[in-house]
Amino acid sequence: MIINLVTHYIPDIIVPNIYFTANYGITNEEIVSKSGIKQRRRVSPNENTNSMGIEAVKKAIPKLPFPIDEIDLIIGATYTPFDTIATLAHAAQKEFHIANAKCFTIDSACSSFVNAIEIVDCYFANKKASKALVIVSENNSAYNDETDNKSNFLWGDGAAAVFITNERYSDEDMEVLDVNTTGLGHIGKSIDAVCLKPNNGGLRMPFGRDVFQFACTHMIQETEQILKKNNLSVSDLDYLISHQANSRILNYVGKKLNVDPARVLSNIEQHGNTGSASTPIVLSQNKERLKKNDTIVISVFGGGYSSGAILLKKL
Repeated sequence: MIINLVTHYIPDIIVPNIYFTANYGITNEEIVSKSGIKQRRRVSPNENTNSMGIEAVKKAIPKLPFPIDEIDLIIGATYTPFDTIATLAHAAQKEFHIANAKCFTIDSACSSFVNAIEIVDCYFANKKASKALVIVSENNSAYNDETDNKSNFLWGDGAAAVFITNERYSDEDMEVLDVNTTGLGHIGKSIDAVCLKPNNGGLRMPFGRDVFQFACTHMIQETEQILKKNNLSVSDLDYLISHQANSRILNYVGKKLNVDPARVLSNIEQHGNTGSASTPIVLSQNKERLKKNDTIVISVFGGGYSSGAILLKKL
């Protein structure tokens, strides 16, 4: 399975930490020490989850190595939908007139991107699809409970589009050597630690310490296990892209895995936590630095709980 192209879209509006100081009394120093975040991006009034995903796809079209209407599988991934009926995937299908594609949207919180890639792998293995588009988009600002000083400053908006086939097309290609996901609803404060419930105030993280502990543990485990399964060790790893939850988690995971900080790719300082879109956005932002035969692990953890990892090789 080959990732032929990955692109991203980031909204223009910048929300610095001073916004939360002025409105909610939490200082810049507190935010930076807790999260490493200095600013985050927010959609404009005429943007939403679907429009950001569509913009990410539009950026890919000039470099897409095959006609977009040849795509036969579209998977949206988001926990912040614009419409829970006409989903992110359906919006893209309509926008780009992709008539012959299976089409649906999934949600496994911040793990959703990796779950989507695993689903593509299953469709390809069963010969039910051969060209896939995964669109990951999070409009956290539409759901954020800004009165919750435990997490209101974390969230940013953004989207990514990932095009996948079984064929080599260009020097941008990356092979998906392996992918794994794990359901963790049975541990800790899983279903209560991060919540987004109708008529309940918005996106909240009431048990951040629980999230921190399990995110660190399971992103480390996912990384080690996927490397070991493929007869690799951490010393073979060129780059690590972990879910951009906060800098403390990123630093802890990198340190425990003994990965050189320069090899831990991140955008948390400038973009905040962009949910399930965070890792494909980081991959897209750093694709030019990847060299032939580089090994990359994407490792994620999501509310609910769930975790996963993707092992990539630059071709």
